[in-house]
Amino acid sequence: MKAKIKPGKLLINNEWCEAQSGKRFEVTNPATEEVLATVAEGDAPDVDRAVTAARRAFEEGPWKKMSARDRGRILYRFAGLLDKNRDELAELETLNNGKPIRETTQADLPLTIDAFEYYAGLADKIHGDTLPVNGNYFNYTLREPAGVVGQIIPWNFPLLMAAWKLGPALATGCTVVLKPAEQTPLTALRLGELLLEAGLPPGVVNIVPGFGPTAGAAVARHMDIDKVAFTGSTDVGKLIMKMAAESNLKRVSLELGGKAPNIIFADCDIDAAVNGAMQGIFFNQGEVCCAGSRLFIEEKVKEEFLSKLKTRAEQKLVGDPLDPRTEMGAQASAEQFHKILGYIKKGKDEGARLLTGGEAAAERGYFIKPTVFDGVTDEMAIAREEIFGPVVSALSFKNIDELTRRANNTIYGLSAGVWTRDIGKAHRMAKEIKAGTIWINCYNCFDAASPFGGFKQSGFGRELGKYALELYTQVKSVWVAMD
Repeated sequence: MKAKIKPGKLLINNEWCEAQSGKRFEVTNPATEEVLATVAEGDAPDVDRAVTAARRAFEEGPWKKMSARDRGRILYRFAGLLDKNRDELAELETLNNGKPIRETTQADLPLTIDAFEYYAGLADKIHGDTLPVNGNYFNYTLREPAGVVGQIIPWNFPLLMAAWKLGPALATGCTVVLKPAEQTPLTALRLGELLLEAGLPPGVVNIVPGFGPTAGAAVARHMDIDKVAFTGSTDVGKLIMKMAAESNLKRVSLELGGKAPNIIFADCDIDAAVNGAMQGIFFNQGEVCCAGSRLFIEEKVKEEFLSKLKTRAEQKLVGDPLDPRTEMGAQASAEQFHKILGYIKKGKDEGARLLTGGEAAAERGYFIKPTVFDGVTDEMAIAREEIFGPVVSALSFKNIDELTRRANNTIYGLSAGVWTRDIGKAHRMAKEIKAGTIWINCYNCFDAASPFGGFKQSGFGRELGKYALELYTQVKSVWVAMD
């Protein structure tokens, strides 16, 4: 085993320490239900200590005085350390989260490294403008770091979501208090060790594991945090926004839930679309905010498409996440496992027809068989609510106007897929669907340069690319009289 698992502590001001309360909590392996480690349980007093360290580093420490290019060099060194330790990190992520090792090695780690390399290169390219204003004035803008940032990380992509948030925050010169999900804190703590090895100054990144209602709420409410970034459920996102408003009106960015339409037109490459539907819903055990969980299929090809999808779903290898052959691992927690099974029961109770799956895939561990429902209507819970699991609902459509209305009939707007050989139709759908990312004849494509975020109750703000710099900077306008 490459992963080094040990009792976890808090990282505050570059020092590893216990929580002030002395409390610890257990972290489990969802594939075996066994305890992996205990981790210090941070709470409001620990968040206070972390914020104090982050504020000092931002206002007084070497991070504030360091050139943007030198900040970029630290991020490059850190990316190199991630690359050097990628096998260990992939294994640690798989053990703590339950996702297959083939996904952590082929997706999570490469994308994580790419994000830090991208923002390392962008660090010294953040600048203002000179503006041609009326009158005898010289006007220019400065783009300055937002300040102390609270970042609350989800459990479905613990390493990658930390990278999406830490990369731009550090590139812009912010300092960070990072709260990993209580289910999956182990890779975040390992990131802390590597950040120290890369030479990050004290207080720049502080890591406080703990629970949402305590540590997470303390971050959202803290009067000396300037901005909070959250990825997770829409319900919790609303709570964070409320707490941020009621405290110091801190800036907020939210990447929340989704119920993406994945649209299959009759003129598409059916086999490619089946592959895309499989990727769209079963990647990461369906624990993906942009999962293609509403499968809209044009009536004339629905029978053929679902026959092929059912066959492929039943062939998908579910099992030991550490086995390189495994294609789908365990759900991340017992809570999520039972929630998904509850939605499957609700689907059957509401009259949807179960084509395949719909039950646990093992006697031990939180495994669920790839599940496909047919005969789903737009009003059913499985077509409206985010299940966050390997469950897809097949719906049929006759024409494009009906389809557009139904695809947009959701509180969410994070992503969508379109499968067609008609380029005009593809661009029309890309324009009319209200979502932050549209994939045409592909699904789940990501790059550090391309923005990601949602419409409607999928949140606001864009992560990745140069767009993420907006989340972590303030713009200042400076006027100079030339008389």
